[in-house]
Amino acid sequence: MRKDYYAILGVSPDADKEEIRRAFRKLARETHPDANPDDPAAEQRFREVAEAYEVLSDPDRRRAYDHGEQIDLSDLLMGGFDDLLRSVFGTGAFGFGGRQARRRGRDLSVRTSITLADAAFGTTVDVTYPAVVACAACSGTGAAPGASVQTCGRCGGSGSIQVTRRSFFGAMTTVETCGRCGGSGQEVTQPCPVCGGHGLVRGEQHINVEVPAGITDGARLRLAGRGDAGGPGGTNGDLYVEIRIEPDDRFERDGDDLVTRVPVSIVQATLGATVQVPLIDGSETSLDIPPGTQPGAVLRVEGAGMGRLGRRGRGDLRVVVDVEVPTKLSKEEDRLLRRYAEERGDAVRAKRRFL
Repeated sequence: MRKDYYAILGVSPDADKEEIRRAFRKLARETHPDANPDDPAAEQRFREVAEAYEVLSDPDRRRAYDHGEQIDLSDLLMGGFDDLLRSVFGTGAFGFGGRQARRRGRDLSVRTSITLADAAFGTTVDVTYPAVVACAACSGTGAAPGASVQTCGRCGGSGSIQVTRRSFFGAMTTVETCGRCGGSGQEVTQPCPVCGGHGLVRGEQHINVEVPAGITDGARLRLAGRGDAGGPGGTNGDLYVEIRIEPDDRFERDGDDLVTRVPVSIVQATLGATVQVPLIDGSETSLDIPPGTQPGAVLRVEGAGMGRLGRRGRGDLRVVVDVEVPTKLSKEEDRLLRRYAEERGDAVRAKRRFL
């Protein structure tokens, strides 16, 4: 369902850029996870507010949104919210004393291909992708074996410090990330030799992805928490899996329906016949061709199409009848057809005679 970004920020559709900015500043302070440490839903609310601001604060995205166009959000907020908060509140001036190291890991995107049959019935695919993971040597703490993680002596564990600067307007105090601990509130006296004290290393992830029946080409599946690992105490990013569907020579897709073509002879189309038609699962089914079937006629095999995404049942298989005209005839076939034309009174080309 299309999100109402104006309603999320609590502004009218004709709000100017400054109104949108003020609304975001207010809601960001109210919904930020650091302000709601005991509310597991706070992060999702904050993400919606940030997403709304990202779209409405950008003139091009806002124009596309107002015109009802689809907006690709895959590249938004990929690096967490630090850059966004700095652009609105200034460096480290968010004001929660807030542990910047609780930052979220990056979202990742990967692409995988499936067959049309897999898309029809649903499947499970194995996906391998590079990602930042917790260091196995130190279990993500950043400390060398046997060493401990201590409270930061500079910020006292808050992850941030107050900095007062003099300016033309007088003394100004801002809250900045602690440079000693990087905002984690903790410091490592003996860093892990594998990760250098960061608690994170580059690695490879493997995951089984459940692909639902009826999925469309280019659809993206979100797997929460399967992206890059966050810093110590942080949360993992998400993984977005883009599904591409390989072409199938036998079928074309039209929504929940599949379309295939079956060749029949003039005689079969005229007198009627039973032909075999391929199904998406690799089997075949018998299809009755009624007498007098015209070229291009469409016959249906109910329930033999694509699975319906998020719903029960399947679409239909639409069979287009291709009536084939023979290019070569035997003497007997030629004689019989001419006899048939004579019976109907149809004028045909005279048979060639060679001396």
